Amino acid sequence: MSNILFQNAKILDARQSDPIEGHVLIEDDRVKEISTTPFQTTSAQVIDLKGLYLMPGLIDAHVHVKASSLDFAQMARTQPSYLFAGAAQIMKGMLNRGFTTVRDACGADRGLADALDEGLLAGPRLKVCGLALSQTGGHSDTRSRNEWSAPAANEQYNALHPFGRIADGVDECRRAARDELRKGAHHVKIMAGGGVSSPSDPIENTQYCMDELEAICAEAAAWHTYAMAHTYTPDAISMAVRAGVRTVEHCNLIDKATAELVAQKGAFHVPTNITYWALNKHGAEFGFPQVSIDKLGMIVDAGLSSIEISQAAGVQIGFGTDLLGPCHSYQAHEFALTAEVLGNKGALATSLEVNPKIMGIPDIGRMEPGYIADVIVVRGNPMEDIHILESDGAQIPLVMQSGRIVKNQLHELAQSNASRKA
Repeated sequence: MSNILFQNAKILDARQSDPIEGHVLIEDDRVKEISTTPFQTTSAQVIDLKGLYLMPGLIDAHVHVKASSLDFAQMARTQPSYLFAGAAQIMKGMLNRGFTTVRDACGADRGLADALDEGLLAGPRLKVCGLALSQTGGHSDTRSRNEWSAPAANEQYNALHPFGRIADGVDECRRAARDELRKGAHHVKIMAGGGVSSPSDPIENTQYCMDELEAICAEAAAWHTYAMAHTYTPDAISMAVRAGVRTVEHCNLIDKATAELVAQKGAFHVPTNITYWALNKHGAEFGFPQVSIDKLGMIVDAGLSSIEISQAAGVQIGFGTDLLGPCHSYQAHEFALTAEVLGNKGALATSLEVNPKIMGIPDIGRMEPGYIADVIVVRGNPMEDIHILESDGAQIPLVMQSGRIVKNQLHELAQSNASRKA
């Protein structure tokens, strides 16, 4: 792999408010050196950024790369090859938006992650949980109330469903967790409370008993990894973190006492407010089931308050999006929503500082020697204007992942500037 030198860059890091003007040398897949004085090198490919901004690649801790539709029940009836093709397009779009690492929150398997690592597909570095674990009638049970529910139906459901599996009782929960880990999951996903996209479980439900939750968390710990949990209400959140869950997702209805418990347990809160905004705006248009649209009212306006409550309690807050189908294009809009509470710098820190801790990848998210060379070029300063990261990557002309340039529109940008000057 050849070395690359970025000259005349405005270098941004989530730990600092102001950019540093300088030069960055990439060697193989790492940031080798950063200097405010020019490098003398004859071996590196030189890219003169002419004052554009250079910053770490973005990190999303809650995505669904196989969710090519807003209707999970419909996707459960879709052929796996079609979902795989959709996932390839979704992941390519994420990379073009500057997201170089993502954590899948159910559906993606280790094969997709390995294909990305080996360069067979274009997309972000991917951490997967395989199929989410759900109780009968839980958030991953997409069957309607009228469908047959004998025990044999659960077995058939698990054999066909592309996003979740049903496990009831401690023994089944242990076996399901072990099976997902056997298949290469990096972490385990638990549906610990009611959800929007599932047809039969109210938002306020708690799901799984404490002994089931503890069994799943214990199996994850035995593999030296962790469990993430879908939760909205204080009861669901508190049960999950008491059982040993590492990250609680969404948490729109969290209260002060529960946030303090999350902080005490050292767990992380991963909000996903952009998905509710997008579903509220486009859900009916894009085929989101009416029963799910009806559930949005309880949580859509509470998301930003949940960040305020968690921040006040000292909870570490990550960055997630949870987008589905055509709404994936709004991925970077989560920054602006988070910035309403945490400011631009704080919003960037959720992605670049907290998410590497969540995912257990300590050497991403910073412009610093020794870190993995996941970097993006931006046409403006997101510390000043967080919206510059939006527009589906239009303001991000270059993306580098592990030292390889995977998107480069700098030539088109130069031509466009020359045309305007002429």
